[in-house]
Amino acid sequence: MSEEKKNDPPVIDSQDLEMARIIIDNSPVVLFRRIAGDDPKLTYVSDNIRNYGYTAEQLLSGEVMFRDMVHPDDMDRLRDEIESYAAQNIENYNQWYRIVTKSGDVRWLEDRTSVIRDEAGTALFNQGVLVDITERKEVEIALAKSEEKYRRIVSTTAEGFILVDPDMNIIDVNQSFCRLLGYDRDEIIGHPPSHFAAPEFAAWLLANQNQSAHEEAMEIEGQFIARDNRDVPVILHISPLTDDDGRLLGTMAFVTDMTEHKKALALASEVQKSLMPQEEPRINGFDIAGKNQSCDEVGGDYFDFIIGGQSQKPFHVVIGDVTGHGVDAALFMTTARGFLRMRAAQPGDAGQIITDMNRHLAKDVIESGRFMTLFFITLDPDSSQLQWVRAGHDPALVYDPGEDRFENLMGKGSALGVDDMIPYAHESYDGLTPGKMVILGTDGIWESFNAEGKMYGKERLKRIIRENASRSAKDIVDAVFADIDDFTSGRRVEDDITLVIIKRLA
Repeated sequence: MSEEKKNDPPVIDSQDLEMARIIIDNSPVVLFRRIAGDDPKLTYVSDNIRNYGYTAEQLLSGEVMFRDMVHPDDMDRLRDEIESYAAQNIENYNQWYRIVTKSGDVRWLEDRTSVIRDEAGTALFNQGVLVDITERKEVEIALAKSEEKYRRIVSTTAEGFILVDPDMNIIDVNQSFCRLLGYDRDEIIGHPPSHFAAPEFAAWLLANQNQSAHEEAMEIEGQFIARDNRDVPVILHISPLTDDDGRLLGTMAFVTDMTEHKKALALASEVQKSLMPQEEPRINGFDIAGKNQSCDEVGGDYFDFIIGGQSQKPFHVVIGDVTGHGVDAALFMTTARGFLRMRAAQPGDAGQIITDMNRHLAKDVIESGRFMTLFFITLDPDSSQLQWVRAGHDPALVYDPGEDRFENLMGKGSALGVDDMIPYAHESYDGLTPGKMVILGTDGIWESFNAEGKMYGKERLKRIIRENASRSAKDIVDAVFADIDDFTSGRRVEDDITLVIIKRLA
């Protein structure tokens, strides 16, 4: 085969050429070639330029100049870019600009141009493709507007805002967060949120940063330390940011300053605590103590000692648990306390007292959906008998140290506030002899969990009671609370905890 034949260009079948033309003409991609230099005349443009209202012949003949199609606002930039690329001998470049179609519509194009040179390196042609990116650009513009609107909202909102990267370093904050802590923006950027947190909250943030980055959304309470060493209680509303493929981009949090709210709750807490017994009652033949610990500033647990005048006959001990926590539960508890104290001062046995209390309470709260469990005991210092009513509450326990035996004080009765027509009847226990004790508690005790997810349980409670049975009622109560704290490693409990011990003395 001769050298001449080796270098002959391949023969392209006419059918292939026609197929290529059809594909191009029906494609949104326009092919072009223009002469390089100061007079960029088009030498080729594909027929599908008609998608913009012009024919290839109009552009090739000069009847229509391509620069006349370019949007006026983009023309100077476009010309400057081309001159810059030529001066730097850049071989391939992309440009993005708008054109105006013959009908007046504005379309966005991506122009991908390559330089064709001769053997001496002289630029002969600029050729490439024009890709219609109008839909993509409109999405980008809409997104940019949305982002700008979002940024204005974030920057002007009264709530603090922080954005952290996947390594949990802050990459953006708004002025509200800066004012909250008293730092400039530059002093915050680059630090993790834990850098500004109180020690306990900082430890939580570090231990749970993976959880907060991958859960869909979460709300947590914590405490930051301001520049002037003020404690700043906050609620963080945390959400992860991901791309379309689910990859984590970062985590954002809106930060609500709870300072004034906490002050109001602290006042409410003081009021609620003042309604709880302030000292152990002095009842002949009995040693009685109780304690309450709320999981929030105010809670729904309740206990009380109601003593019937100078004779101490009869006297009542009550423990209750309102559904939920917080201010609503505390108001319910306060209302229940008032009803019960008023009714217990009037004649009637334990069943009659609780029946009347429920009738009044249900009328007030039945629409709220809240209710209250309660265990009510009536005792007589001159008798070994006690009466009780169990209104949906866990049974009280009677412990006999001599026999090392626990008994449950059962009984029928629904929770209070559910139905104002429910009658309650008292049960009796005859045998509260010296040495025995009655244990009343709320489920926050045995339903406390440790870090491993293990529940405290009633058996552990019984063991602590057994081990401390010879001590005073107050010492037993303190021993139980200390053991719960040890079991939970001091972590914040999720429910209110209340315990009352009634010891019968010799």
